[in-house]
Amino acid sequence: MSDSVTDYGIVLVTTSSPEEAKVIASALVESQLAACVTVIPVQSIYRWQGEINEDQEWQLIIKTRLELFRALSDKVIELHSYEVPEIIALPIVAGSQAYLNWIGENVRLNKC
Repeated sequence: MSDSVTDYGIVLVTTSSPEEAKVIASALVESQLAACVTVIPVQSIYRWQGEINEDQEWQLIIKTRLELFRALSDKVIELHSYEVPEIIALPIVAGSQAYLNWIGENVRLNKC
């Protein structure tokens, strides 16, 4: 495969419940915007509308091609309950070539 390691990334999204996490994760994998989504329970402390909050959330660790970020972000926003969901992408700077190839084989190519 001729892709560069930097063609791939991890997108982080937090959700309010395990059910919401599963809906979003399943939709991303089914639509081939993600090859894999790992869901982890996390405790988040954050400021929202001037108040400090502490909540149980579910962190999605989404493996994808960075060129799909806009479509992936749009899908998350469509399905997410938060007014301002966390949707941030981090490039993969190194990785197993076999795993990166697997990501590439399991996400669609961006047609935009």
